[in-house]
Amino acid sequence: MRNHPLSRRIVRAVTLAVAALLGLATFVRPPAASARPAAHPLGNFTINRYSRIEVSAGRIQVHYVLDMAEIPAFQEMQVIDQDRNGQVSDAERDAYLSRQVEQLRGHLHLTLNSSPATLNLVAQGLTFPPGQGGLNILRLTALFEALPVGPSSKSELRLDYQDDNYADRIGWKEIVIRAGEGITLVGSSVPDHDQSDELRNYPQDMLASPLNVSAAHASFSLSGRASSDAPVAASAAGSIQKRAQDGFAALITTKELSLPIILLSLVAAAFWGALHAFTPGHGKTIVGAYLVGSRGTAKHALFLGLTTTLTHTAGVFALGLVTLFASRYILPDKLYPWLEFISGLLVAVIGVNLFVTRLHAAHWREADQAHNHSHDHEHDHEHDHAHHSHSHLPAGKAGSPVTWRGLLALGVSGGLLPCPSALIVMLSAIALDRIGYGMVLVLAFSVGLAGVLTATGLLFLYARRWFERFNINGPILKLVPAGSALVIAVAGLGIAIGALMRSGLLG
Repeated sequence: MRNHPLSRRIVRAVTLAVAALLGLATFVRPPAASARPAAHPLGNFTINRYSRIEVSAGRIQVHYVLDMAEIPAFQEMQVIDQDRNGQVSDAERDAYLSRQVEQLRGHLHLTLNSSPATLNLVAQGLTFPPGQGGLNILRLTALFEALPVGPSSKSELRLDYQDDNYADRIGWKEIVIRAGEGITLVGSSVPDHDQSDELRNYPQDMLASPLNVSAAHASFSLSGRASSDAPVAASAAGSIQKRAQDGFAALITTKELSLPIILLSLVAAAFWGALHAFTPGHGKTIVGAYLVGSRGTAKHALFLGLTTTLTHTAGVFALGLVTLFASRYILPDKLYPWLEFISGLLVAVIGVNLFVTRLHAAHWREADQAHNHSHDHEHDHEHDHAHHSHSHLPAGKAGSPVTWRGLLALGVSGGLLPCPSALIVMLSAIALDRIGYGMVLVLAFSVGLAGVLTATGLLFLYARRWFERFNINGPILKLVPAGSALVIAVAGLGIAIGALMRSGLLG
């Protein structure tokens, strides 16, 4: 049945309007350096570690830095703030710092010539640099010294170092070994210069594949010859790399919350959600591939967007509760890859099912055409209408039918993985006692995210109907629906495999 001409015009107008808005969003998208959803360069979930070992004739020093991004820092603040007044007093800071440094030292292993060395604490420091959404980043520094290695000892020194702190958490892990006065560095498994300036400036070209070094080995000659590299004094000071601020997360820190400001913030949140949907991995290709070979309607595309909105919003709220109340038992950064795996698995199952169905439909379409062609030769033309009134096709001319179950699964898979920025907003809302405001911001963000998927579906539906005006036949075109289903299956499989790799089960 054909849609009413007025309905078609309305759908066309809405589609073109949304496409124009999305095109505008594409042009005003922030530059790559700031388009990253996380203010911390490596992501809101990361716990980053740095060790610099300096060996000289009189001492061995270990400069240690721990850098926690917004979400783990938020969790630690629940531990630091013992009186729950939202402020960290000097006493609370000192008590936490002493406790934490002792725990860190217990997981640092330094061996000199196969003998364990004792690490003595020399200095320590704790700061809270500002992060995104009103949350802070935690930065801890410590300076340890091992027993002196003098010229009277062996002429060679073998050093082995292992950092087992937060071994199961994702983040930058770097070790540097240097030789000081009176020591010659013979060989080392790690460089003698750092790449992150003590976790202050992360190399932009390594953010996608950060350093992952937790152990180091080196050998030195105690010949008394001076090394070309003098040891660098430890310092807890220094400017931290300027964090790329997230426009969406900044909305939660708006000071005045009048009705016009709230309405403008909701529009801005939806806009940031739409921009976020343009980043890779949000299912635009999958949605298009699903609808390109199906008999979808605008109603189906809207249902898909609604499902994605509700799923993403619920996912943010659920992960926020996990971060707040169950982080001792469930680590959010460990849960993320499994959510991604479930999402990819759902997409792969949908793709395989569609591939079988559409391939079967293409086979029967050829059989039906052959059947009609043979009857054209065997019967008079006056009987043609009797044979054209039925079809052996399991799907109509436009492709396989859309099922509500398939749309529901696709919408759930698209919104199952919460955006880290949305989670930051939710946690910031809790910390700032703006829970209601944070919830509506997350909802508006999800609406913007789902709006891009909905508009993508509408555009593909409109494009499909435009192509249907042309009488194009051919064996290759008949396999387009099945090919698009195969794209869905392969994309879902890729998502699932990537999630398993990030979880540590593969590679």
